[in-house]
Formats: sequence, structure tokens, C-alpha cells
Amino acid sequence: MRNTWQTAVPADDTPEIPIPTRTTHRLSLDSTRSWYALAMLTLSYSLAYIDRQLLNLLVDPVKHSLRISDTQLSLIQGAAFISAYLLAAPVFGRLVDLTNRRNILLVGICLWSIFTALCGRAETYQELFLARFGVGASEACVFPVGCSLISDYFSARRAPRALSIFLLGPLLGGGFSLVAGGLVIAFARDVRTQLPVFEQLQTWQLAFVLVGLPGLLLATIVLLTVREPARTHMMKETVDERHYTLREAASFLWTRRGFYGRLYLGLGMLAIVLLGMPAWLPSFLIRFHGVSPAYVGFRFGALVVSFGAAGVLVGPWVADILARRGYEDAGLRTAACSMVLMLFFCAAIPFAPGPNGALAAAAGTVFFFSLPTGLMAAAMQVGAPSRMRGVVGGFYTFFGQLIGFGLGPTAIALVTDRVFGNPKMVGYSIAIVCSIASAIAAWLIFSALPHYRRMLDEERAAQVA
Repeated sequence: MRNTWQTAVPADDTPEIPIPTRTTHRLSLDSTRSWYALAMLTLSYSLAYIDRQLLNLLVDPVKHSLRISDTQLSLIQGAAFISAYLLAAPVFGRLVDLTNRRNILLVGICLWSIFTALCGRAETYQELFLARFGVGASEACVFPVGCSLISDYFSARRAPRALSIFLLGPLLGGGFSLVAGGLVIAFARDVRTQLPVFEQLQTWQLAFVLVGLPGLLLATIVLLTVREPARTHMMKETVDERHYTLREAASFLWTRRGFYGRLYLGLGMLAIVLLGMPAWLPSFLIRFHGVSPAYVGFRFGALVVSFGAAGVLVGPWVADILARRGYEDAGLRTAACSMVLMLFFCAAIPFAPGPNGALAAAAGTVFFFSLPTGLMAAAMQVGAPSRMRGVVGGFYTFFGQLIGFGLGPTAIALVTDRVFGNPKMVGYSIAIVCSIASAIAAWLIFSALPHYRRMLDEERAAQVA
């Protein structure tokens, strides 16, 4: 690792003059410290996603305990979380461009951990709604922080793989939350016996408390071991400390709207599958195939972790193969192709034989909706100055969460209620909604390729100049 001094470049051949800085550290790109920071960012992103899938596994216990309707529960799942997330995401995106990103992440981890634990202490509908609102607002920081930091920790060549690893976080968190939920359901009585402090908590409350508290330990580790790096230009790897106004950021996005508009909307369509299928597949397996919640938690959770991780890690490898064959848009092209394959697995879910067959179709879906995530995030950063990456990343997660949460689970529920009128038909609703979303996503990303290549040409021309 380089020392913690920024270097001023002299106009002549005089020795370089070190200039100390208090807030940033000029780290060697792709160093061991960079990979350690990536591990901490990925772990943080995983922790931010654990509570989301956990609620899907505990629908009936929460409803019974709080005496609420399906509609009220759906507001806790969606409106309470996503409204706060959408309000906070642009704010955090702007803060990421202006101030210390490591400290923003620290505050976010502490807040969402506390609010997740408070979900487990809720005794009324209003209390649970407010706790979920707090979780949504605080979790909005992690994506723009992570994208911005990774672009400064890693070189342009390594950034796509680093972003892919970072984007394992939601898949790992969602998968482990199902496994954790299954374990809590199976061993709730033993936990209360061994830990009397939890004796008065119901099973669903215990699950939220146990997944919320470890975040405070993670925040302490991040505080002690992760440093704020110097901001660099991603393509040139030179220090870039210029501040941009909101008007300049808006102008940057608008002049490249042919690319960013398609990328953001394509991400939203992908998010419909990424958020909608996992939200309703447990209900499909329980209602249609008659399996237990613990069965779903263990098996579907393990599936999400393993196949999600495989998809995210395979994506950059496939893109590298295409790049060596001369495709300059290899990353985004790989993402578009994966969405075509995702469509077929989505369509197969209700027709697969038995619960294991449905899980196999879901495994293919998970693999192919996870494969493009890091590649799309890396493409989003092309040409974006360091102090504009927070805004670019903030809008990226804004549209993903808005469309994914706003349309995904709700669209599937509406097809089940209004078209089929039978809760057991939710598997066919998953197939219809997710297949249509996959087709639209593939079309959007394929149509973004010419705009992406044009941006790459502009970036190369700027480097030569």
C-alpha cells in the first residue's frame, strides 16, 4: 500500500512534494487493503438485505400476532420500506459526492441494525410500519457508497469483478435471511430457553432481533479497519477532487439519456424479477406443493446463496471471453443475453414437476438474474467523474427499487387475485409477470449497446486529449 500522502505533480523536474491530507488515503489500486474493504462493503450490503426476505417467510405469524389484514401487511412489505428508501436514496447519493463515504456507511449500518431489531419489538401495526420505514431510509446509503468507494479502490480493469462481488450482497443477504428464518422457526424454543432475555418474544419477533443486532458489531469493525480512499477518475486512475453542482450532474445524465435511460429502466425490469420471484415463490411452494415454511427457508435460502453467487461471479468471466473476441461492449452484451435465458426459467416455474422441480427452475432464474448485476453497475460508472458517482449510483438504485418494489410483488399479487382468483395459482402469476419483465429488460439493454459504445469512444478520445 502507498503511504497516506497525496502527491503534487511539479511543472519541472524538481522532486515531488508530498501534501498531507486528513480525510483521504491514496491507496494502491487492487491492493490487499482494497480487497479487504470490498469484503466489508459486501458484508454490509448482505446485512442490509437480510430483513427483506425474512418478512416474506414470516407473513402468517406477523398477521396473526398483530391482527392485521393482507393489505396492511403488504403496506409493511412495500410502502413502508420503499417510500423511505426512495426519499433517502437521492439524498445519500448527493452526500456520497460531497463528504466522507466511510462515515456515511457507518451511520447507515448502525441505524438499519437498530430499526431491524425494533421490528422485533413492535407490538402494534403502527410500530412495525415505522420501524420498517426507518430500515428503508437507512439502507438507502449502502449502494451509492459502495459503488463510489469501489471505483476508487480498484482500477478500471478490476472494477467490474469487484462490483460483481459487491452485488453478491443482496443475494447472500436474501438467502441467509431465509436460512436464518428457517433456523429460528425450528429452534425458537431452544433459543428462549438458553437466552431468557428473549423469553417474552414471539418467534417472528425473535427472528428480527437476532438478525438486527450483529450490525452494530460490523459497524465497529468498519470504523476500525476501513479507510476513506482518495477520489480518482475511474478510467485514468488520477486523483479527481473537483466538485460538481446538481445542475452539472443533471446535465451529464441528460446528455447521455439514450444510455442511462435504458440502463435505469432495464434495471427496473430486472428488479421486478429479482424482487418479485423471491417474494412469492415461498408462498407458491407452501400453497401449491404443500411444503412447510422451514423446508422453504432452508432449501430456497441455500439455492439463492449458491446460484446467486455463481451467477454474479460467472458474469465477468463470460464478459472477459467476449472482450477477448473483440466485443468492446462485452459486459453489457453479456447482461442482455442473460436476461433472455432468464425468461425461459421464469416461464418454467409453475410447470416444473413437484417442489424440487420448481426449485430447480427458480435456481436457473436466480443464476441468470444475478449474472448481469455487476456488469450493469460497472457500465453505469463509465465516464462518470468521482464526485458524480454518488448521484449516478443513487438514481440507479432509485429506479431499481422504485420499479422492482413498486411493480414486482404487487403485479404478481394482482394477477393472482384479479386474473386467476385463486391463491394457489401464484406460480403462474410469477411466470407471467417475470417473463414479460425479462423480455422488456433484454430489449432495453440490447438497445442501449450503441449508446454505450459511443460513450466508450468519447472516453477514449478524452484520454488521448
